[in-house]
Amino acid sequence: MSFTIVEPAPARLNRSELAVPGSNPKLFEKAAGSDADVVFLDLEDAVAPDEKEQARKNVIEAINDIDWGSKTLSLRINGLDTHYMYRDVVDVIEQTGDRLDLMMVPKVGTAADVYAVDMLVTQCEDAKGRTKRIGFEHIIETALGMANVDDIAAASKRNESLHFGVADYAASTKARTTVIGGPNSLYGVLTDKSEASDQRDYHWGDMWHYAIARMVVSARANGLRPIDGPFGDFKDPDGFRAQANRAAVLGCEGKWAIHPSQIDLANEVNSPSEAEITKAKRILEAMDKAKKEGLGAVQLDGRLIDIASIKQAEVMVQKAAQIAAAD
Repeated sequence: MSFTIVEPAPARLNRSELAVPGSNPKLFEKAAGSDADVVFLDLEDAVAPDEKEQARKNVIEAINDIDWGSKTLSLRINGLDTHYMYRDVVDVIEQTGDRLDLMMVPKVGTAADVYAVDMLVTQCEDAKGRTKRIGFEHIIETALGMANVDDIAAASKRNESLHFGVADYAASTKARTTVIGGPNSLYGVLTDKSEASDQRDYHWGDMWHYAIARMVVSARANGLRPIDGPFGDFKDPDGFRAQANRAAVLGCEGKWAIHPSQIDLANEVNSPSEAEITKAKRILEAMDKAKKEGLGAVQLDGRLIDIASIKQAEVMVQKAAQIAAAD
């Protein structure tokens, strides 16, 4: 273990994160009553330029008046390259109470971007005497952001999570795709010809593998939650589940839902199964017994388990307890 101890972000259940346009207040109550772990009220991409001001007013009213229960509530502000951003921060903090938990910063490119938002948020909070500090969610959705992801992840004590914004990332890298998330038939490998046949098989790959894996490493190295972003085809639950599973296997602990139908899918994928929980508990029991017997490792179901197995099992059991507490 390194002498450098990574301080984890505040523990929040973040299996599903529902996007709600600030310009559509009819959806606010439904979002508050949904099973999403996190709801982010969106002032950026989902809101047309001529609706920005009204959307901001809608969001302020919603934060103040709607009962969000125990749900984590976030706000996606406009980008730092727009003139809407400073008003999003100032007006929302000055005109609401302490209910807002997080602020989502889009298209973060450098650590200086994080510093700028932190400075503005801190001044607004201090001026109002706010004691509950707002945490930050950062969307990594440009080539610049991915190139600086380590610095971004470490740029503020407010940082809680990194999110992969697949659509803008594809545009930024000039990737040959027009879909939001999911595979691409052109991204694959062709097997060699065999001696017995000229037939060759074609296997699709995951074109987002590197980007998500890179973001996960940076997030975990800084104690943050890595979250996979949107899957555009909300009429394709199987495709959503496949993408969510790939991200979860790489280390993401949640995924966006751009439609209510995706909430349960995200919660399902990012929750340990009963079989996994049972196995994790058996590992902890076996290692506890081994410890009492002076052993550093032991066999369970024909496989070796050791100290690393304990850490993996503890993560799963803790997540199960967190979900049970929320339910």
